[in-house]
Amino acid sequence: MLRRLHSLPGLAAALFVILMSVTGAVLSLDPLIAQIGTPPSDAAITTGDLAADVVRNLPGVERITRSASGAITAYAETDTGDVAGYAIDPATGTVIGEATASPVMEFFKQLHRSMFLGTGGRALAGIAAAAMVILALSGVYLLVRRLGGWRKVFAPAQGTLSQRLHVEGARIAVAGLLLSAMTGFYMALVTFGLVPDGSDTWLAFPDTVDGGQPAAIDSLTALQSVPLSQMRELVFPFAGDTEDVFTLITANGQGFVDQATGQWLVFEPNSLAQSFYQAIYTLHTGQGMAWLGLVLGLLALVTPLLAVTGTLIWYRRQRATPRIKANTPPARADMVILVGSEGNSTWGFAAELHARLTATGIKVHTASMNAVRQHYPNARLMFALTSTYGDGAAPHSANRFLARLADMEKSPVPAFCVLGFGDQSFPRYCAFAEAIDQALAQKGSVRFQPLGRIDRQSAQAFADWGRQLGDRLRLPLTLDHVPPRPRSRRLVLAERLDYGHEVQAPTTVLRFASSRGRLPRAMPGDLLAILPPGSVVPRYYSVASSSRREGVIEICVRKQRGGLCSEFLHALEPGETVEAFVKPNPAFRPAKGKKPIILVGAGAGIAPLMGFVRGNPVGRAAHLYWGGRDPQSDFLYRDELAQSLEEGRLTRLGAAFSRVVGGGYVQDELRRDADRLRRLIADGAQILVCGGRDMGEGVRAAFDEVLEPLALSTSALRAEGRYLEDVY
Repeated sequence: MLRRLHSLPGLAAALFVILMSVTGAVLSLDPLIAQIGTPPSDAAITTGDLAADVVRNLPGVERITRSASGAITAYAETDTGDVAGYAIDPATGTVIGEATASPVMEFFKQLHRSMFLGTGGRALAGIAAAAMVILALSGVYLLVRRLGGWRKVFAPAQGTLSQRLHVEGARIAVAGLLLSAMTGFYMALVTFGLVPDGSDTWLAFPDTVDGGQPAAIDSLTALQSVPLSQMRELVFPFAGDTEDVFTLITANGQGFVDQATGQWLVFEPNSLAQSFYQAIYTLHTGQGMAWLGLVLGLLALVTPLLAVTGTLIWYRRQRATPRIKANTPPARADMVILVGSEGNSTWGFAAELHARLTATGIKVHTASMNAVRQHYPNARLMFALTSTYGDGAAPHSANRFLARLADMEKSPVPAFCVLGFGDQSFPRYCAFAEAIDQALAQKGSVRFQPLGRIDRQSAQAFADWGRQLGDRLRLPLTLDHVPPRPRSRRLVLAERLDYGHEVQAPTTVLRFASSRGRLPRAMPGDLLAILPPGSVVPRYYSVASSSRREGVIEICVRKQRGGLCSEFLHALEPGETVEAFVKPNPAFRPAKGKKPIILVGAGAGIAPLMGFVRGNPVGRAAHLYWGGRDPQSDFLYRDELAQSLEEGRLTRLGAAFSRVVGGGYVQDELRRDADRLRRLIADGAQILVCGGRDMGEGVRAAFDEVLEPLALSTSALRAEGRYLEDVY
């Protein structure tokens, strides 16, 4: 609900919000320009001193005003009978020239306040400000929830480029945008009289006026008691009328001054509403606080970035979420299907189950697992169809499910059934589905059917599971879903380098070029998804190159006995082609900055690490620890690593080989270098690990030993975004 609240106002008011922000940023320069253009004045000058000087230099002056920036303007009648404004030097009271407003700033003021649409435009500006308030407040909440609490609000942002830009922009600008939006909304309410600003408070003209001969202005005590810095407006008595008075408005209030005695006849301090309005006006415009105006103006320029990235995020989410036909509202559903998916393939299976159950007359509600409710009043059975992401982690659409379930007193439904999707070649096959199955059982829900597992999106396994489910439900249930073939490009193998045959670990570096047109954008750490012949299920390989910088997409593949894709790739000759697409993996990349990086891998896991070394700027410390079998057979990238050491892109290389006398594994090399690693980590180093699952567990254990004297752990570093893994 809150995500929808955050999205809809932004989409509906995006153009208005951008317009208000950009014009506000331009207007933020106005206080600085006014301050620069105003001559300095002595702090000891009083209102009476200035008034006396102006009267001597500008006979017939009727009114003097002082802006928040300090600019003095005097108004006097001209020979034609019109009243003109003159810029005044506050130090001497002399006329500098005619007071004219900047046509550029006047244009942007009108555009900002009403878009040249009069009252309707002012209403739109107020609505845009209200939308910005909603966006800022809901955005703060979503940001805190996404990052895991207030303590992690400054943790490195994860996700796609647009998601990371959106988070970083929000962190930089949200306080300023919220201040500008709230003050702007308040001023809009004042404009339409919905909240008071004290301007309707009229000061009654005094009953008793001396009526004597007017005294010299610089002798009037009341005017001399008000510093020029506090004056806002001084209105002179009508010439020749001894019964008239001075009207003086100050920062603290307003009153009347007898022109003969120089005493206050009456003075009314500002009401609470007036003081509040003045404070809000200053905060919104920066008038009188040029530095604040500049800061708010710079922060306002982040708004277009937030609007564009927010729209992209919303569009991609809408496009990625399948449309479920005949989706019953949750409160009326007989059964509930919750989906956990990273790449949206699981949604296809869920849609098939939804359609078949609905065809039997059952009312079914299908949603993402993150949308789980505390209670479904009519539902008797809940299905959880989920994939597993990375090292047993939750996929994107289910990453908050377990936390929400933990906050519930009991399961949302009486019975449940979990179906996991994954790849059986991974050690933690369907691990997240297992966690969901256990968590629901612990909440008191009955397991309707044992945990099911679907290997590599097998249509046959899904159909078999459906038949078993139909038997238990006593319904004819035929599930027939074949995953659609992903959109791919044809890439041609440009070059291959072979290693490891002598040690029975054939490993090949493959460099692909585009067979037609430009290569898809790929960066080190991204994944190249290759579709082996006769399969619709892609296999993923870490990218070692920047396609834009190097003109190829490079991967490193170890041959697996019986591996459909690895055997296909190892048999590939230059000039032959593959069907593939790039899957961005921004969660596995070195952080920006100059902090050291520690790269750890084994075998083909060196691929993205080599890419990070290639892109590492000279001067940033980079330490690579890598494990192979024999330096004479499978020392991947040996010559290029030596060159990187010479160039300064790589600081140190610690290589371990398991098939030589006295050899060992990469985790042994880490333990031997514990002191150096502790110093690097104490200096803020980030650790990136890539390789097989067993290697990843061994490296994690070794680092926990290394970190123990620092009272740290890999879990703690992972929470800070300083321990990243891409293990398989």
